[in-house]
Amino acid sequence: MLPYQNIQEAEEAHGRALSFAEKLWFRYSAHKPDYILHYHNIIFLMLFYTLAPLPYVFIGLGWFKNMDKYKIQPKVKDSFSNMFKCYKNVMGSFLLVVGPLQVISYPTIQWIGIRTSLPLPSLFEVFLQIMVYFIIEDFGNYWIHRLLHSKWGYEKIHRIHHEYAAPIGLAAPYAHWAEILILGIPAFLAPALVPGHIVTYWLWFILRQMEAIETHSGYNFPWSPSKYIPFYGGAEYHDYHHYVGEQSQSNFASVFTYCDYIYGTDKGYRYRKQALEKLAKQRHEDEGRREEKKKSL
Repeated sequence: MLPYQNIQEAEEAHGRALSFAEKLWFRYSAHKPDYILHYHNIIFLMLFYTLAPLPYVFIGLGWFKNMDKYKIQPKVKDSFSNMFKCYKNVMGSFLLVVGPLQVISYPTIQWIGIRTSLPLPSLFEVFLQIMVYFIIEDFGNYWIHRLLHSKWGYEKIHRIHHEYAAPIGLAAPYAHWAEILILGIPAFLAPALVPGHIVTYWLWFILRQMEAIETHSGYNFPWSPSKYIPFYGGAEYHDYHHYVGEQSQSNFASVFTYCDYIYGTDKGYRYRKQALEKLAKQRHEDEGRREEKKKSL
C-alpha cells in the first residue's frame, strides 16, 4: 500500500512526474495491502502454468504434424488423459503446498526487504537482478538435485518427477510435495540475497517457471531464443537426464550447463551426443556415396 492519496501527492514527494508505468502501478497498488500484492505470486504461478505449456500440448496431441520432427523422443506418444492427469496433480500441489507457503512466507518477504513502493526499478536494474537470481538458483538447484539422486532421495522423493522418462511441459513442476518445497529454497534464496521490487519478484518466478516448462517440453526447436543464451542447457540437455532416469549421474543443472561441466557431471551426455553426431555424419556420408554410385551407373 502506497502512502499517498493521489498521483499528484506522489509526484510532489518524489520531486518529479511519475512515468507511465509508475502511474499504472499507483492506480493498481495504491490501496492494496502489501500482503495482497505478495499473494499475487500464486495467481501468476497457476495462470502461467496453465497457459505457457499449451503450445506444447497442442503439438503433442498432433495438431501440428510438421513439428513432430523436433520431438526429442519421437517414439513416445502423448495422450490428453495423461496430460490432464498431470495438470490436475500439479494444480493440487500449487493449492495445497505452494499456496499455504505463500501465505505464511509474507513476514519473511517483509523482513528481507521486497518492496512495493515507488519508484519502480529501471529495466536495466530488473535485468541485472533477474540474471543474478538465475545464477544463484541454478547453483543451489544443482546441488540439491544431486542429493535427490542419492539412493534414499530418489526412492523416497525424486522418483515421482522421473515418472516422465520423456518429459512434457506440464510435468515441469510435477513432483513430490517435499521436492517442491526443497527446490523452492534456492528459488527463494536468490531474491532474499538480492532483494528488489515486488514486480521483479513476480517476474522472476514467472520466467523461472516458463524456463522449466521449455526445458521439460520434450521438443528441441532450432529457432528458440533461449539457444542464444550463453551456457544455457535447454530441452535436449535436460531430456537426457530424464531419459536415463534413476541411474542418471549427468545433467543436474536446472538452467545453465557450467556446474555440470565444472564438476564433471555432463560426461555421459557429451559422450552420447558425440556418438550420435558421429553416427549421423557417417549415415550422411554413406547416403552421399550411394547417390554418387547411382549417378555413375
